[in-house]
Amino acid sequence: MFKRLLIALLILCLLGATAAIGGYAYWQQRLNASLALDEPLLYQVRPGMGFHQVVSELDEQGVIGGAWPYRLLARWSPEQMPRLRVGEYRLEPEMSGLEMMALLGSDKVVTYPLTVPEGWTFRQMRALLDAAPKLEHRTQDMSDDEIMALLGREGEHPEGWFFPDTYRYHLGMSDVDLLRQSADRMTRILDEVWSSRADDLPLETPYEALIMASLIERETGAPEERREIAGVFKRRLERGMRLQTDPTVIYGMGERYAGRITYADLREATPYNTYVIDGMPPTPIAMPGRASLEAAVNPLPGETLYFVSKGDGTHHFSTTLREHNNAVNRYIRNRAP
Repeated sequence: MFKRLLIALLILCLLGATAAIGGYAYWQQRLNASLALDEPLLYQVRPGMGFHQVVSELDEQGVIGGAWPYRLLARWSPEQMPRLRVGEYRLEPEMSGLEMMALLGSDKVVTYPLTVPEGWTFRQMRALLDAAPKLEHRTQDMSDDEIMALLGREGEHPEGWFFPDTYRYHLGMSDVDLLRQSADRMTRILDEVWSSRADDLPLETPYEALIMASLIERETGAPEERREIAGVFKRRLERGMRLQTDPTVIYGMGERYAGRITYADLREATPYNTYVIDGMPPTPIAMPGRASLEAAVNPLPGETLYFVSKGDGTHHFSTTLREHNNAVNRYIRNRAP
């Protein structure tokens, strides 16, 4: 009798073990099975979402075909459960359930590019940020002064202080985050460039170099011309000549600028009109790139004092006013010298 009972118990234990092994294998098979997707899915982990809410939502959407394997995992193997991070994630059809959970706890969130071109103004940058999708818009109703105070730069004029480049952001980031990145990068690059400046530079501070770089940026898009334009501006400053650069006139006109400058505009007394004021304008007029910053602190030596657009994106440089007037006749007025 005892022997039969022992055999029965052994059989029950064997059946239980077999069932347990089979159940474990099935559980692992479910966790390692590919997601029920025919194409990639953009899934969003929202602020405040917990693990159980995520797996329930994925189950309802038919992505994982059952929440129980994941809930069991959370109970029996919590060390395998990631700490969820807010953001958007790209779920791929070939991805397993375990790979999906690891992804949702990683920093591999979906990101979006935002490109701020060189030579843009802060007003243009703000409009770009306001239109950016998936970005939290915190500054839309703020003034420029309020934004600068929020960035810890109270009292500073915003123009020129943001580095033009392509930035990437993800869900959960705000326009303030991108503005801070851009401002910190401009400060860092300006300091680097200023430390390698030429000895005979007629600029006394990094901020003056930032202003000069903005003029260069707005004057030319031809890389080979930047240092020569910087040289012209340097020599004009040293000789007490006015810079007479059209982009400063345009900036001073603000929203009144409609695509052309008149003779009256050149004579209008604004703080930025370098046909009227001596020296440089009080602030930058645009966001300069690194190449213009480097040109501003390392001007090309020479004797040229004037330049005029040739209409093809480059300029004709002159050493005398007579030569310059002839170039103006040729390229602007289309008359032979």
